Amino acid sequence: MRFIKLGCAVAALALGGCVSIGSGDEAPDQLLTLTPAAIAPAGDAATGDMASALAVTEPSTPQHLNVIRIPVRLNDSSLAYLQDAFWVQKPSQLFQRVLAETIRATSDRLVIGGGELDYAARTQLGGELVAMDYDVPSSSVVVRYDAVLRQPDGDVRTQRFESVVSGVAPDALSVGPAFNQAVNEVAAQVADWVG
Repeated sequence: MRFIKLGCAVAALALGGCVSIGSGDEAPDQLLTLTPAAIAPAGDAATGDMASALAVTEPSTPQHLNVIRIPVRLNDSSLAYLQDAFWVQKPSQLFQRVLAETIRATSDRLVIGGGELDYAARTQLGGELVAMDYDVPSSSVVVRYDAVLRQPDGDVRTQRFESVVSGVAPDALSVGPAFNQAVNEVAAQVADWVG
């Protein structure tokens, strides 16, 4: 039992030298968020019934994105998290909000997102946010979304969308705007696809 505890302590110390998790007592200097490039103007209204409504649901994510940290892909098999860079919410929630607002602002669709009405809408846009990572070998941010559109007639359409912003320094001040650009590019692609 003593050897197991010692082994765990050594592993924790080794990991602590590679990845900064933070003490938990100090608030970060800043939090990163995402803002939609396309915003519906105040007073803009859409009406319709639940048969024509589009629900934009929160995408699923792999476990490394189920946190408020920014994943750093060191190579094909290694991940860490960017030091001193924290999202204000989980990436899937931020992505959902930008996607819903982009579709709302660029189409005539009745878009609902969040809450009980999501389950009543007959058209559902969901999927998986596969990547929202910083890639070290290419010095770029990568946003990859596998969209799933479920139609009222039972048809299901899928498509992968991706945006890569290159030449980004590995620090919070640089990756924040780059992620905002990449997420908005993906949201615009999805909005065109949904129609």
